[in-house]
Amino acid sequence: MPETDLSRNRLDGENSLYLRQHAGNPVHWQPWGPEAFEEARRRDVPVIVSVGYSSCHWCHVMERESFEDPYIADLMNRHFVCIKVDREERPDVDQIYMEAVQMINQHGGWPLNAFCLPDGRPFFGGTYFPPEDRGQGIVPWPQLIMRIADYFKKNRDELEENAGNIVKNLAAANVPMGADGTSLANEALVTAAEAICGQHDDEWGGFGDAPKFPPSMTLDFLLAMRATQAVSDQPELASQLDDVIRKSLAGMARGGIFDQIGGGFCRYSTDRHWIIPHFEKMLYDNGLLLDIFSKGWQRYRQPLYADVVTETIGWLEREMLAPEGAFYASLDADSEGVEGKYYVWTPDEIEAVLGKDEAAVFCDAYLITPKGNFEQSGASNPCFAGGETELRTRLAPAREKLLAVRQQRVAPTRDPKILLAWNALAIRGLATAAVAFGKKEWFARARDAADFLWEKMRTPEGRLYSVYYPQAGPRVNATLEDYAYFMEALLALGAWADWHEPGTSRRTLDRAAALMETVFKHFRDPGQAGFFFSPDDGEELVARKKTWFDNAIPSANSSLLHALSALHMLNGTGEYAAEMNDMRQAYPGLVARAPAAVAHALSAYAQSASGLAVIKVKGTDDLEPLRAALAERPWRRVFVQLSDDPAQPEGYQLCVGTTCSAPTADPAEVAQYL
Repeated sequence: MPETDLSRNRLDGENSLYLRQHAGNPVHWQPWGPEAFEEARRRDVPVIVSVGYSSCHWCHVMERESFEDPYIADLMNRHFVCIKVDREERPDVDQIYMEAVQMINQHGGWPLNAFCLPDGRPFFGGTYFPPEDRGQGIVPWPQLIMRIADYFKKNRDELEENAGNIVKNLAAANVPMGADGTSLANEALVTAAEAICGQHDDEWGGFGDAPKFPPSMTLDFLLAMRATQAVSDQPELASQLDDVIRKSLAGMARGGIFDQIGGGFCRYSTDRHWIIPHFEKMLYDNGLLLDIFSKGWQRYRQPLYADVVTETIGWLEREMLAPEGAFYASLDADSEGVEGKYYVWTPDEIEAVLGKDEAAVFCDAYLITPKGNFEQSGASNPCFAGGETELRTRLAPAREKLLAVRQQRVAPTRDPKILLAWNALAIRGLATAAVAFGKKEWFARARDAADFLWEKMRTPEGRLYSVYYPQAGPRVNATLEDYAYFMEALLALGAWADWHEPGTSRRTLDRAAALMETVFKHFRDPGQAGFFFSPDDGEELVARKKTWFDNAIPSANSSLLHALSALHMLNGTGEYAAEMNDMRQAYPGLVARAPAAVAHALSAYAQSASGLAVIKVKGTDDLEPLRAALAERPWRRVFVQLSDDPAQPEGYQLCVGTTCSAPTADPAEVAQYL
């Protein structure tokens, strides 16, 4: 490639919205690829790998402050090759450099800025850097890049050694700490649940202090544990789990992290009280929270949970649904260059829409005050402080009026790419909600999205793509995350597909089994437990990683454990059993060290402890009475299948493991067995 091609910003032809947002920067950004690293080797200069995503507020801030500044851009261009990466497009790249930066600084986040040798091995990095000294103990970006450029010239050997050690540590982290060949005892599940409850914020719900993220996987584990006999036999522990789950769900549902006007959750709260979020809305959060609030509703029957589910699905259908039937990735935090501007209100704005009397009631219920709660704007982000859910129901027409007015504002930018992994999380959440609330139209929405992923994001050879761009079609080979999440989604659909459309369960479950065969072929580690994040025939990166710990989304290996457990129960092959047992032996040390960080794996253990159930039905294809009977009870993983086996007796027959009940004509009796 001619030198001139790399002496300019080359992002204008990219499909990613995030990359195109940086196409006008004076920084000579290059897309990720071999050409950029070849240029770094040719010039013998270090590389900046800068990772972010389109809806990230602080990514926009650093762009405005530093990457749009001609002086700073000139320093970057003269001393580095600069690469921009969309973390949603390349989670494999993001994962490596995020873990490296966390090794260096003990924390991570976005924007992520990694400094690398010309071959891509990282030696230093961080997150947001200001353009000047602001007295916060963070070195200014121009000063940092000049120090690193100088250090690269004078102390190259030291940086080579640092990079080598980091890459070794990245590889070493693939072997889970404390794995000793034993599986996790059921007593360890109780201990893990107790430890997690000990970290709960008993006043406001959730875990830890600010910033506070939705604890989706943690709550899923606690809900699964609540269904076990081990917890039912300990009333004090059962009550503690109930308190933790209900307090956390209520805190999020009433807080400003939930869009009280339009539905859907923001990414996280900047305060302990769930009041002020960073306002970006991500598909993955909303898929995971749909699942949790639906399960929470089945156990606790709180009307507020039902409202959250209904309004979140309404937001998905109104603002995130693509014509193709799948869902877009995210909404930006900012509009008109200001974070949260689209979502906040003053009392005068409320009164102009609702009138004086209704506005007074609404502002009191939703904490809209003249002082405001959002930065220095005098505006408030609505939080529901009304004591009774009935008041929230009575104010529904007011919220509809405000939503109609809000939709006339300049909306946050939507990232139009379709991500397979995030869609799979949304499909799973929709399927759980559909069955819990008896909404076949929600199930149809989930099925349509799954069909799109299967038909449009899969090669003729059965391999998946990770990203679909409306203007360019499928792109980027899938990671383990894509396969594992999609299998979980297909299993959630397959469990009740015959309720929605008789005769479709087997096809859906067969799709999941086909994906597992691809995972065995291309992601397996023959020498150690766990599966690699990237395939064996994928791009060679500085490390080939495994993911064990959950972050905002489940770890790929934990998700795979769920799929293995279900497919082993349904299909019973020895290969599934062997892989499942190897995976189970990887987790005891991780659970002892940080149970909340492996909560999605723990929920797989807990569901297995309760017993994965199959209900075989013969003599009717109307499964609504069975669904209704099961929905009256706390959520339990159940696969319902219409049987045409001549040997299968008429009626409903429940099987847990290898034990089956006598068939019955009464679906309520089956629910009682469970």
